[in-house]
Amino acid sequence: MQTKEEKQGRKVSIDLVKANIFALVIMVVSSVVLFVPFVFIWRGNMSMGGPFTWGLFLLAIVLGIVAHELIHGLTWAIFAKRGWKSISFGIIWNYLTPYCHCDEPMRIRHYQTACLMPCLVLGVIPSIIALFIGSIQLLLLGIIFIAAAAGDIWMAWLLMKENPQSLVLDHPSEAGYYIMES
Repeated sequence: MQTKEEKQGRKVSIDLVKANIFALVIMVVSSVVLFVPFVFIWRGNMSMGGPFTWGLFLLAIVLGIVAHELIHGLTWAIFAKRGWKSISFGIIWNYLTPYCHCDEPMRIRHYQTACLMPCLVLGVIPSIIALFIGSIQLLLLGIIFIAAAAGDIWMAWLLMKENPQSLVLDHPSEAGYYIMES
């Protein structure tokens, strides 16, 4: 008779402390990669904005944290057979880390898409727009949200090593998942 965990598959999880260190590395790298062209393009026209602009910046960070998890949920709901009924949200209080959970297995590429979507929508796209419009605040938001997706990037990368025919089931209470071999 199989245990509950054996039915769920092989557990893969990431250490949240290491994920936070990885986030710092990603923040430094993305800062260098994005600030160099930004300064080159906008060096004569950079405006730091006033208090109102920076107030909106702080509000955008708070709203972005919520949006990050909603983007995970929306993307998973698209791929989940039961849609939003399979999605739940919460906070890992020990690490003050919000999370989104999908309780049904899906193809690895679908899970990876949901992992990476917040980085793309809240990080990469705003950073590219900032390069075109010269907004330092938007560039900083993009960098922050690229770094905020560090754990998601790490999990998507780990899934690249798995059999693409396998299914992945999100772990309900840890930063990780179960691999269900085909």
